Amino acid sequence: MSSSLDLFNLSGRVAVVMGGTSGIGRELALGLASAGADVVATGRREALVDAVAGEIEEMGRRTLRKTADASKRESIDALRDSVVAELGGVDILVNAAGQTFRKPTADVSEAQWNNLFDVNLTGTLRACQSFHEALAKSGRGRVINIASLTSYLGFMEVTAYAASKAAVLGLTRNLAVEWAREEIKVNAIAPGVFRTELNSALLDGTERGRELLLRTPMKRFGKTSELVGTAILLASDAASFITGQCIGVDGGFLASGVNQ
Repeated sequence: MSSSLDLFNLSGRVAVVMGGTSGIGRELALGLASAGADVVATGRREALVDAVAGEIEEMGRRTLRKTADASKRESIDALRDSVVAELGGVDILVNAAGQTFRKPTADVSEAQWNNLFDVNLTGTLRACQSFHEALAKSGRGRVINIASLTSYLGFMEVTAYAASKAAVLGLTRNLAVEWAREEIKVNAIAPGVFRTELNSALLDGTERGRELLLRTPMKRFGKTSELVGTAILLASDAASFITGQCIGVDGGFLASGVNQ
């Protein structure tokens, strides 16, 4: 007799994690591998790709060592072709590549704006388009995009990032509707405040960091490992009727009004 825990077993599935060599993406890549998936964690830096691949192999999972750049369609297509050829297909796509910067909006150049959007939003679109056919062939395709608290709320002097992440949420919902007939579930995770390489300079010992803690009912930053369960859920058979959703993993931040 099968157990309900079997719903969360990812054995036999292949996952690709864009931006999977550091921060949240790396944590999710290793988490999906721990649930049984073969995982290709990719990014632009060869040394980091190799390091994560080694950890995945230590779990007894298959992987590839191949760099990819979210800003270059040909790079993503080459990654897809390699994964399909060597691992047989793709069942799960995680889009975790991202950039941010803090700057007064009036001073943000069009080049800065466009560069950030090209990675955070258009990079997500590129990967979804590139892997669409493989995900449809899977019959149980899953896309997990990394959204943000800024998909919902305004944050001081990160307008480009916030606008890009609001757009990622819109992209998630629209792809969910469009691709539902192909049995591809498209969802997002909105992490709360997690200290990573991307945002540490904005959080450590700053008034901003103190305010974020004040507004988080659990009164602490999240641990990236606390995102893994949600990713496994959305990648698994347990999410067979979940699509177009964004799950906040935020210590209560989005629910919060007055905290004291």
